[in-house]
Amino acid sequence: MRLRRDLLLLSFAAALLGAMAARAQTTSDGGPANSDAAKSDSPKADSAKPRPNLDTAEGRKTALDDLFARLAKAGDDREAGVIAGAIQRVWLHSGSDTADLLLSRARDAMKSKDWGLSEQVLDKVIELQPDWAEAWNQRATERFSADDFSGSIEDVAHVLALEPRHFGALSGLGIMLRQMDMKKEALRVFRKALEVNPRQDELKKMVDKLAPEIDGQDL
Repeated sequence: MRLRRDLLLLSFAAALLGAMAARAQTTSDGGPANSDAAKSDSPKADSAKPRPNLDTAEGRKTALDDLFARLAKAGDDREAGVIAGAIQRVWLHSGSDTADLLLSRARDAMKSKDWGLSEQVLDKVIELQPDWAEAWNQRATERFSADDFSGSIEDVAHVLALEPRHFGALSGLGIMLRQMDMKKEALRVFRKALEVNPRQDELKKMVDKLAPEIDGQDL
């Protein structure tokens, strides 16, 4: 039974990585993910923009596109950290006060390691807001912390379908793949996370550790 579960996990992880690669190819060909970032090249234009309304999906998308464009150009770790924190705060907005409050309660339960309560609340949040990437991400985090890798990987798939730039979900997926001894796939995911958020020192250390072993196999 354990072997069957592990094989299913490996198959699911491989399918998820294939979907990520297909999506990356689409966006690299000039798809939607690249179209908005170019609009943020001018600092003067950024300062003249009105603040996006985070209560609307359009406002959150505008804010995130701008922040990710700035993150890619961050001049040092401090600036990158501030921008990454701003991105994470936008992710915590669903547009629903009720869902936001429930997510906050779930996060408090996770801090107390009350996995049962946190998952129960997160199930409700996802039921209310199934298109909210952060709800899925928080449940993926909770399930990972509770050693439910299969559930966590399933939730990460939802996160990345909704927000492929979610560097937290990418990092978590890479860690799970590495723990499943899928080192080559883990390296791929870590590198993808660094493409999105280049100034992640811990991920850089993981890549530096894995790269000589994995890249050497391809020679």
